[in-house]
Amino acid sequence: MINKSDYSARNRPAQIGNLLETILSNYGLTRTLGGWKVVVNWPEIVGGNIARVSHAVRFENDTLLVSVPDSVWRQQLSMEQEMILSKIHEYPGGKAVKKIHFVAERERT
Repeated sequence: MINKSDYSARNRPAQIGNLLETILSNYGLTRTLGGWKVVVNWPEIVGGNIARVSHAVRFENDTLLVSVPDSVWRQQLSMEQEMILSKIHEYPGGKAVKKIHFVAERERT
């Protein structure tokens, strides 16, 4: 039988989220994870109206790549970039995104 007094704090299992954050931080990957969280949660962050016409597709070098249907939408969302960045920065890990690059779907590589 296990005695409760033998079960010290150091023997308890660590929460995986905390452990993962520590490992990523040790390897300098925390910022990368934050940027990819924005990619995955793009519709939730920007809301339905913007999400209907755009898709976050990649995060690289502090820049979020967002695909839009055409140059008209690219121009429209470029004018709203500061507002969109504000929403992104409010999201956990979102401060990893410093710039947004909007590309028309046919320009995406």
